[in-house]
Amino acid sequence: MALSPRLDLRQSQSLVMTPQMQQAVKLLALSNLELEAHIGAALDANPLLEIGDVRREAAERDGEAPEAGELDAVSAADGTQALDVSENALDPERAPGDADWGMAATGDGQAGDIPEQASDGVSLTQHLLGQLSASHPSASLGLIASRIIGEIDECGYFHAELDEVAAEFGASREEAREALALVQSFDPPGIAARSLAECLELQARRADRFDPCMARLIANLDVMGRGDLERLRRLCAVDEDDFADMLAELRSYDPKPGCAFSSDAAGTVEPDVLLRPDGADGWVVSLNEATLPRLVVNRDYYVELKGGCRDKTSTRWLEEQLDEAHWLLRALDQRQKTILKTASAIVELQAGFFRKGVAAMRTLTLAHVAEIIDMHESTVSRATSNKYMHCSMGTFELKYFFSSGVATQDGGDASSEAVKARIKALTEAEGPKSVLSDDKLVTLLKAEGFDIARRTVAKYREAMGIGSSVERRRALKLRAR
Repeated sequence: MALSPRLDLRQSQSLVMTPQMQQAVKLLALSNLELEAHIGAALDANPLLEIGDVRREAAERDGEAPEAGELDAVSAADGTQALDVSENALDPERAPGDADWGMAATGDGQAGDIPEQASDGVSLTQHLLGQLSASHPSASLGLIASRIIGEIDECGYFHAELDEVAAEFGASREEAREALALVQSFDPPGIAARSLAECLELQARRADRFDPCMARLIANLDVMGRGDLERLRRLCAVDEDDFADMLAELRSYDPKPGCAFSSDAAGTVEPDVLLRPDGADGWVVSLNEATLPRLVVNRDYYVELKGGCRDKTSTRWLEEQLDEAHWLLRALDQRQKTILKTASAIVELQAGFFRKGVAAMRTLTLAHVAEIIDMHESTVSRATSNKYMHCSMGTFELKYFFSSGVATQDGGDASSEAVKARIKALTEAEGPKSVLSDDKLVTLLKAEGFDIARRTVAKYREAMGIGSSVERRRALKLRAR
């Protein structure tokens, strides 16, 4: 067949994020401290922005309604406009605002089973975002990298699908891979790995110890787990001295690099959302006014500057500053509304938690909340990242209320946090002569209605830092002496 040039017309669709959309996405994922820094930069860059709500108060004194843009950024989602939530309030067929709360207030004193989700110092997310900012990536690469950072769990692992992250921003898989590689180059070594093997590989590469022998060692971690070290040495094709050095090197790596940031002692955090009883039979979800940014557009200064503009360039610049100021106020207002809406859905879906504590916690996923509030999963993920809710039981990160579940014998499901709470309670009640093995824990949990496998019990136990039955028996005997 002869080759010849020709012209083809092709039509395709792609998602292009405008700078305004990128700003809205970024604002939603920011924590209180990060938002404060962002607003500080905006105040420095835009002469029309000011802190405070003086214009609104002046308008109220004069009996006039202030114009759009003169209100502070959170007036539409003000903490004083608390949102009542009821068991039917989030029904898609009901109009927003038809809420009539029918949930009994908690007060059964089970807060002792709940770990308060607060920590001192810089969080893992803040630590990584700081390094991202210092690396000066391109706009698109930085946006994808910040999204990846938002999906890293407290142990430092990235569990989201890279293709989904790429599709979210209309980027190619190669761009997403480049962004992931950038995040994996940050400290601590091993961060943003998708598996234990990849975490160890990243640390070995950082230490310049990832040779073919180490690669074979990391690729056969299952053999190490079975304790068959002689077979593992043969697979690595090294002598006993080199193999001992390789094992010592591997054991020096951190399998959970993110825990150095999340294991700090509990401290005080400023909650974004407040949950309080509403009389004797309900709750009110509201935003914490102390954390809300107060911004206004100084229209008097705008008029003064406009009167001094002598050319089209100055006039165009001033109009751009006004448009940017208005957009920032709208984006901040939308951020607060989204957080409030998401938090209200969480309170509605985790009603048992606020009544009885962690034992009554339900299985909850981002997709479930996204479906109820009619938003995308990624929006819910950003709205819950580094955001905290304060209730009578303490202060909890919003992501704490999302958990996988295990089946129950009555055909339902129970939250993994509820199962962990029972495992913790059972092990804490042990005596030196009544230490429970994992098999015994499975039997006891099944008697309580949890249909759970032994390996799941072991996984939950290890995740909480509870040792094996042998380790616990040894510790109890030493304590008894």
